[in-house]
Amino acid sequence: MARLKRSEVEPHEDYGFFGPGSVVWKVWGHPTAPTVGFQRAVVVEELDPPLVAAVHRTQGIYRRSRTRYDRTLRYFAMVAFAGSRQVCQAADVLVKVHSKAIGELPYGGGTYDANDPASQLWIQLTGWHSVLYAYERYGPGKLTEEEEREYWQACAVAAELQTCSPDDIPRSREGVRAYFDRMRPRLSASPIARQAMHHLLRSELVLPPTPRWARPAALAAAKTQRIATIATLPRWMREMAGIRQSRLLDVLVVPVMKTAFALARLNTGVELRLLERLSPSTVAVVAPVKLGIPPRIEDVLTPAQARARHGYPRPAEAHLEFRARQAARVFGDGKAPSDQGLIESQDILGPLA
Repeated sequence: MARLKRSEVEPHEDYGFFGPGSVVWKVWGHPTAPTVGFQRAVVVEELDPPLVAAVHRTQGIYRRSRTRYDRTLRYFAMVAFAGSRQVCQAADVLVKVHSKAIGELPYGGGTYDANDPASQLWIQLTGWHSVLYAYERYGPGKLTEEEEREYWQACAVAAELQTCSPDDIPRSREGVRAYFDRMRPRLSASPIARQAMHHLLRSELVLPPTPRWARPAALAAAKTQRIATIATLPRWMREMAGIRQSRLLDVLVVPVMKTAFALARLNTGVELRLLERLSPSTVAVVAPVKLGIPPRIEDVLTPAQARARHGYPRPAEAHLEFRARQAARVFGDGKAPSDQGLIESQDILGPLA
């Protein structure tokens, strides 16, 4: 990637839902977020039986590892940094994308639906918790009490862009711990969960083709990130999933990652080039913030204000007829769900291939 010039960057329409000076920009704008933080999130998510059933059904993480990582990271980055219209549009089409991920649970009976509020709450909290945890462990350290309260309040704001209720989002570290304690008995390291977790820990799968001379360095970086991500997982979770790593590596990787991220932060161009390797479609979302390019309108909105301004329904109420047709195809007719939402999403969330 050539050096990105300010004149080449398209400004956002407005500041979206957070804006400069927010703790969201501070934490999600750190290079720990799209690397260890995001990888930890997608790995931990697989322990939820309905979620991993949806992941296994679509096979997206196996058939298109790089574009799946790219599109998912782009969405989370949009929520944090993009303009309100763009985020509302992405949240709306994501409901249609998720309508494809429905079916019968492979273990224990029952059904799964990626739009189910409980699954969306799990995704929301594992994502925001993992990004914060990586920031604290490999970045500047813990937030102040005031910043942490703001962070979890912001998480509730972001939840309004999912099908879950913001009322279910804990507003403190203790509340988040209590949520994960409640979830723990429901988690399962089934064969498909283990397969997905081990696959998602292979950081090299999301990298672009690398010249032969640079492959050793790229593989070393990917291996180091894997070690760093595993080091953030609690022991019980590793044992559950069959993930092994020594306590010595857990300790030794901390100064390595702290130094690497601190060096990356010294140069915005380096940060953006590293992001481009991981998630090329996310660069356009993050670049205006990193380069200090103001939006066309310096507004910070609530999701309700944004929906009223841009004409979108709440995600929980979006595309109900389309979702019903998908359910009828899968559960009534025994057919595969339509790809319509997935195809429509490419202009918003990035290409599928």
